[in-house]
Amino acid sequence: MSKVWVNTAKKFFRQSEISGGVTRWQQLLILGIMAAITICEYLFAYQNVAFGVGVALFLTLGIYLTISLVRLNQPVIDCAESLALLPLYILFTSSLPWFFIHQQYLLPAVYSIILALCLWHIYRNKLSLINILGFKKRDLSPNLLLGLALGMGLGIVEYFVLRPSPAFPTFEVKYFFRDIAYMLFFVGLAEELLFRGLIQSDLMKAFGVGGGLILASLMFAAMHLTWRSVPELAFVFAAAIILGAIYYKTKSLTLPILIHATTNVILVAVLPYILG
Repeated sequence: MSKVWVNTAKKFFRQSEISGGVTRWQQLLILGIMAAITICEYLFAYQNVAFGVGVALFLTLGIYLTISLVRLNQPVIDCAESLALLPLYILFTSSLPWFFIHQQYLLPAVYSIILALCLWHIYRNKLSLINILGFKKRDLSPNLLLGLALGMGLGIVEYFVLRPSPAFPTFEVKYFFRDIAYMLFFVGLAEELLFRGLIQSDLMKAFGVGGGLILASLMFAAMHLTWRSVPELAFVFAAAIILGAIYYKTKSLTLPILIHATTNVILVAVLPYILG
């Protein structure tokens, strides 16, 4: 059995090296960065927030120092730079004085940081935001129906995983529509742009389609360690595989954003008031 796993691993790295022109040690470097980010998020969520922030700072510096001093292939540099957005996100969201912002505006404020980091990365690397998003007006109607259907299914599953309490004593229409706007234009857009549009796309160039999809999904799950729930990590990984496969297939973030937003709305703004 062990020989099968070894042969599979060798085949995986060999194919990745041919497809992306990336050597094995460079692939291991990217895996090491991902492991370090996971440890950083674990420290931040489970141990000590200040320690986690400090690790995020040194990790960010280490990533940029490495790509500045070490001769690396371009796909590896791209992976390292997109992954560096994660410790940067931890740094910004943990160190800014959020206390002066009203609680109901905290979510869009935090996710505006993610959007800003993504747009800065896209501008700095001379990427095309239009190509990454891949919005097509003709696909909006069918994507809307499919996104709502898949999102509701995932939202129901995630609700039974987390069982969140309702945010307010009773359901209110104004907060329902507010949550739709937050989840669609901030959470869904920011996370899909970061994890699927940037990180997954770069990892696929260095590890191949299958390897990039799995690694990006693992990274997405790792950044949900703050939920402190193992079943939630398993759910998030499975959901990320679905969203990532859809993005690769359609070359558009329209459907992943709709699914992501619908899932979150069902999770926090609908089922807690029906079943809570």
